[in-house]
Amino acid sequence: MSQDDMTEMHWLIDMIQTVDVGVVVLDRENRIQVWNGFMESHSGKLPSEVRGKTLFEVFDYIDEEWFNRKTRPVFELRTRAFMTWEQRPFLFKFPNYRPITGSEDVMYQNITLSALTSTTGQVDNICMMIYDVTDIAANKKELEAVQVRLLEDREKSTSN
Repeated sequence: MSQDDMTEMHWLIDMIQTVDVGVVVLDRENRIQVWNGFMESHSGKLPSEVRGKTLFEVFDYIDEEWFNRKTRPVFELRTRAFMTWEQRPFLFKFPNYRPITGSEDVMYQNITLSALTSTTGQVDNICMMIYDVTDIAANKKELEAVQVRLLEDREKSTSN
């Protein structure tokens, strides 16, 4: 490996650790292989604490059967899968840390699951990318609440 390749690899690893997105790599048995800085910061769990453990050992509230239904096509068909906050507000019950959206107790999340192909062409691992969408969720919920109030006010005014 050349010095340029080593430098690029170092940058990529540094990026994964510092990006404001959760990055988790799981093997076929749902054992955690990679746990980046975002995940460490929001969960309070060090990579050394979670590496090699199953997702369900670390987060016993995650429904294993449901999660496996989501990941199976990623492993078998090499397709992406998505989990949105509208379907399920969060996978990881992280506290909301943003003062602007203090109305929400938990971090709302969108998650993308992607297949990771090995050098042999096999998919033995998947990557989960966890996006904090609390601001978007809080704004949408507030907009919907305002729309309901406006509709109720309109109904009251037309019934009088």
